[in-house]
Amino acid sequence: MNKTVRIGCGAGFWGDSPEGPAQLVRRGGIDYLVMDYLAEITMSILARMKAKKPDLGYATDFVTMVMKPLAKEIADKKIRVVTNAGGVNPEACRDALLAAFKEAGVELKVAVVHGDDLSASADAYRAAGTTEMFSGAAMPEKLASVNAYLGAFPIAAALAAGADVVITGRVVDSAVVVWPLIREFGWRESDYDLLSAGSLAGHVVECGTQATGGIFTDWRKVADDWDDMGFPIAECAADGSFVVTKPAGTGGLVSTATVGEQIVYEVGDPRRYILPDVTADWSAVRLEQIGPDRVKVSGARGAAPTDSYKVSATYADGYRAQVTMMISGRDAKARAEATAKAILARSGRLMREAGFDAFADTSVEVLGAEAGYGAQARAAATVEVVLKIAVRHASKDALAIFAREIFPSATSMTQSITGFAGGRPEPQPIIRLFSFLAPKADIRVSYEIGGVSKDIAPHLPNERLPDLPPAPVGELPADSPKLATVPLIALAHGRSGDKGDIRHIGVLARKGEYLPWIRRSATEEAVARYFKHYVKGRVERFEWPALNGLNFMLHEGLAGGGIASLRHDPQGKALAQIFMDFPIEVPAAWLEKGGELEDWSKEAYV
Repeated sequence: MNKTVRIGCGAGFWGDSPEGPAQLVRRGGIDYLVMDYLAEITMSILARMKAKKPDLGYATDFVTMVMKPLAKEIADKKIRVVTNAGGVNPEACRDALLAAFKEAGVELKVAVVHGDDLSASADAYRAAGTTEMFSGAAMPEKLASVNAYLGAFPIAAALAAGADVVITGRVVDSAVVVWPLIREFGWRESDYDLLSAGSLAGHVVECGTQATGGIFTDWRKVADDWDDMGFPIAECAADGSFVVTKPAGTGGLVSTATVGEQIVYEVGDPRRYILPDVTADWSAVRLEQIGPDRVKVSGARGAAPTDSYKVSATYADGYRAQVTMMISGRDAKARAEATAKAILARSGRLMREAGFDAFADTSVEVLGAEAGYGAQARAAATVEVVLKIAVRHASKDALAIFAREIFPSATSMTQSITGFAGGRPEPQPIIRLFSFLAPKADIRVSYEIGGVSKDIAPHLPNERLPDLPPAPVGELPADSPKLATVPLIALAHGRSGDKGDIRHIGVLARKGEYLPWIRRSATEEAVARYFKHYVKGRVERFEWPALNGLNFMLHEGLAGGGIASLRHDPQGKALAQIFMDFPIEVPAAWLEKGGELEDWSKEAYV
């Protein structure tokens, strides 16, 4: 089959620019427009919205800023749309969308996928002794949302039934691309290699411009284009291979490096990436630059899926408040730390006098003094910093005392306090993530179109995952050369992200011969020491031989995860850049004139 399906992703999160879908519809020549709006924090926000107003709980921007202005062009070009914008209320999203279509004078069939919302089963899961899949903690008594990560086949069935637009709630992110491919190429539930390849295509484009030069380590190559970044297009073939590109004339860069960074993003073990429809093995994936802004991706493999869905539940756990202020002048870092100590002591004393318990947790970071680097911080005489103080407490009223006692610091503590961000902080609820596994056989999944609903049975192959041999690794030379130290960025580029309370860092060597030296220095133990100011659990390292890469998982590294952490970087987005300063020992000859790394002298680094 020589057919090629062009799929463009116009949103990587709720709040992404509406220019993305417009760019793809008008200039991308696409067959499908897909958009990924959901994250754990988004689900908790949408759940609160729906609790306050029953006709909300979905990504309203999808209707008002994307589909309403583009409806006629989408209909005229016969572009099909697939999105998880339904959030926790896909029916309300559908109704709002149909009203927008009526106003625009177009007729498009809209299908809704049901089954991810497991709120009604929460008590049964709790009674069965369900525990958190990472920490083993018991299920909380009250949950704000409970949603399973569904797979692709119900959506593919909805497309086959004639839907022009398919709206879902929670599904695995990469499925936004797998659905159309199942429909177009007739892939079956047992075509594991193909499903793995389609999932990889979805994984590459799901975060929008992250695949086309956005947040690229080598940022100078794309900085001049940041004002008009091209959104990604996957040109997919029936054999599972695909080409990553972007609309002609748009900014950004599609290279093996930009695509590689996105592939390693938040994956963990590349040989066992468990998805609802397949257990993906991306360790042998090959990247080939076949033209300007065109990268061919192939080599994905797959095995049978498990018999469970991953479920993400959220629950309230007290309140948080946060403030930032600027402090300038000599000893800025020390004065900021003294200010934070005094504010916490003062407000804590007044809270106790008012009958409240102490803070449940506090976080102080002096931004601008390399707070993220821990013991590796090199700034000795910082003269301008931003002090961030965040606190957590079970009582909103207790945090009101903290909020009240911040501003007096401007006259009672150090000079030069200014720039209080956002005024007096308003206590906000803390929402925590509780992840667990639920048997697929117990969950009813269906799609609805035109008032007709049809169930889709789960694929339960009951196949044992194959044993995997050790990943091949390159060897160091037999001799023992004189060594010198360079920062990791001289040898590699990378990307970091989060999964719950786990930090992920993917590292890709710039040349294959660099990887053994990176591996030698960046051991699990050494990385744990480097990030000991952040990481409370273990560090795991996985090989990614085909990409000359390593993937690190830093367990208990986010102080509770992106929706609960008090840190300034709650999702670990800065970790890869901090890791780029990790010291790597290499042959000293590489730093000599004419050597591999002559531009990276030790003096320049230090």
